[in-house]
Amino acid sequence: MTGDSNGKVDFKKSLDAYRAQRGRFRIIDVPDMQYLMTDGHGDPNTSPALADAIAALYPVAYRLKFASKRDLRRDYVVPPLEGLWWAEDMESFTTARDKSRWNWTLMLMVPGWIDQSLFATAVEQAGAKHRPTRLDDVRLQTLREGRCVQTLHVGSFDDEAALLTQLHHGFIPSEGLRMAGRHHEIYLSDFRRTAPDKQRTILRQPVTVKAQTAAGPGGVTRVGG
Repeated sequence: MTGDSNGKVDFKKSLDAYRAQRGRFRIIDVPDMQYLMTDGHGDPNTSPALADAIAALYPVAYRLKFASKRDLRRDYVVPPLEGLWWAEDMESFTTARDKSRWNWTLMLMVPGWIDQSLFATAVEQAGAKHRPTRLDDVRLQTLREGRCVQTLHVGSFDDEAALLTQLHHGFIPSEGLRMAGRHHEIYLSDFRRTAPDKQRTILRQPVTVKAQTAAGPGGVTRVGG
């Protein structure tokens, strides 16, 4: 597992699940991973619940990181923010885009060696002074996605729709697959500090086999043919 000269693990560099290329859809098998999670609903641009969720996740994440380094002698870089997104009609993300209908789960990955006891202590510490509004909504949970298709989007979130349409209605069915889980985004850029046209986001869609087909070499296909 990749670490820096001080032995600090950077999962964004060491895990294949955090690799994606712009202009390519890639089929990968994502291992089970553990996350801090908080749920919400509505337009992420106007819902105060999303900002409150972020404000609750990070204090817990950093207290876990410090406890891991201090007590377990295992240091790591806090991974990027991630989000699961879904709606009753998934077309609300593409051809009938309507953010008010979206449900979401914001997440920060934590290493598998973090247990419920460390988590409970971190939550208690995070609420000791200035308690985040949604601290009680933060949970520790394992996400199982398995076979997925992912690509890298560079640009504004509002410009994702065309790429998602191509993913949902083009690449996935062309590979004999169907969507089988929630749309997953990994925010490689801090969208609170990065210009929209420079934001780098991994777009991931869990899939399952619909019919037996011949996969291309390495499961990689160029976007747009």
